[in-house]
Amino acid sequence: MAKIQARIILLALLFPFLLNAAHILKNELLNPKASQIIEEIGSELLLKTGINEYVIATNDPFPRGSSMVAYVEKYENNLSKPYVVFVFAPHDKRVGIIPSSDEVKSLYDEQKVKNAAIDVVAGKDKNSDEDKYNVGIVQGFSELADQIGQAKGIKLTKTLPNETRFIINILRVIVLSGTALVLWIFIVRPIISRMKYGKQ
Repeated sequence: MAKIQARIILLALLFPFLLNAAHILKNELLNPKASQIIEEIGSELLLKTGINEYVIATNDPFPRGSSMVAYVEKYENNLSKPYVVFVFAPHDKRVGIIPSSDEVKSLYDEQKVKNAAIDVVAGKDKNSDEDKYNVGIVQGFSELADQIGQAKGIKLTKTLPNETRFIINILRVIVLSGTALVLWIFIVRPIISRMKYGKQ
């Protein structure tokens, strides 16, 4: 009787954790805070788009020529379609994105998602590798969700801003403003002056 009670108590303690681990298929790298953020993003994406986003954060080796698709197939029983799996494997510096269909694949830019994760890890700063991995995984996972949401015309509130994308947008505004100013000074203003001068 005592053993049964102990098992029930153990299950009761583990049940919330099992419920909260819906979007993490394997975790050898994520700290609790990063795991929580991923679960929140994944839950919101599923609720608003019907697409399941999963993450595998692993120390498993992925030598050149090894298939991430085959690796993800090992988790097939834990996957609900439609899905996309974000794989982060720093042992061999590999990042993969495995969708359940071409339709899901068309909803995001694979290279931009990978860059969102890799840029964080490759950055030279005082943070430990573990911290960089956590931030990189969360940033990549968030970017993937954001892109899927945008493709579906849906705004997600749990995703994180991509600082790289923000900086690129600022630079784009600066470049466009500079171009407009140059056009005004060297083309538009002289034409307007000539037109006025011609009319006089």
